[in-house]
Amino acid sequence: MHGFVLAGGLSTRMGQDKARLELGGRPLIAIAVDRLRALGLEARICGTRTDLAEFAPVIADRFERCGPLGGIDAALEVSDTELNLFVPVDLPEIPLVFLRWMMERAERTGAVATIPMVVGRAQPLCAVYSRRVGRGLRRALSTGQYKVMRALEDAAALVGERVDLFSMETVAAALPSGTWPPEPRMHEWFRNANTPADFAWLQRRGAEASGAEGRHPIS
Repeated sequence: MHGFVLAGGLSTRMGQDKARLELGGRPLIAIAVDRLRALGLEARICGTRTDLAEFAPVIADRFERCGPLGGIDAALEVSDTELNLFVPVDLPEIPLVFLRWMMERAERTGAVATIPMVVGRAQPLCAVYSRRVGRGLRRALSTGQYKVMRALEDAAALVGERVDLFSMETVAAALPSGTWPPEPRMHEWFRNANTPADFAWLQRRGAEASGAEGRHPIS
C-alpha cells in the first residue's frame, strides 16, 4: 500500500498556505508525511505544489482545479499498489492506530474504497482507495463531476463493486475498550484546519496535550 497526502487546496478560507502552517514547531505537511511513513508507507503528495517536494515526491493533478478528486485520480494513476491510503494535509489529529486499523480493514474486505463516516458524515478524503476505481473517477472528472462521494459511487457501480462506508460510532462500540484512543474524541479527528479559528483550536489542543503529557500529541 502507498500513502498520499492531499495538499492541492488553495487555502482560501485560511488566508495563507496551510500546508506550511506550523503545529508544535512542525509544518502540517511534514506531520502528514511523517504519519504515513510511520505506517511503513511510501509517502507522496498530491497537488500542483512543486515547492512541497522537499517533504516528499509531488504527484501533479492531471485535471486542474478539480479539487481533491483530481489529486486522488492522479495518485491512483501512478500507484503500483492495489490499495492506497489518502490523508488530507489539514487533519493532524488522526491517530496512527486508527489509520492502521482502516488499512487492515481495507485489506480484509477487498472493497474498492474504505471510507469512515462520523456523526453521519462521510470522510472520503481520509480513506483507502483501490486502483480499480480509477477509470470511473477519470470519467467523472472528464464530465465535470468533482464531488468525491458521487464520483466514487458511480465509479464503484461501473466495476460492479461496493464501497465500504462504515460508521465510526458503530465500529467503536464493537471494538475492545482502548482499541482507539478516547482523546481527542472521534469527531475531532476529522476537524479540518480550514480557517484561522480552526487552526487556533488545534494549537490550543496541542498545548493542552503537551502540558498534560510533556510532549506534543502529534510528534
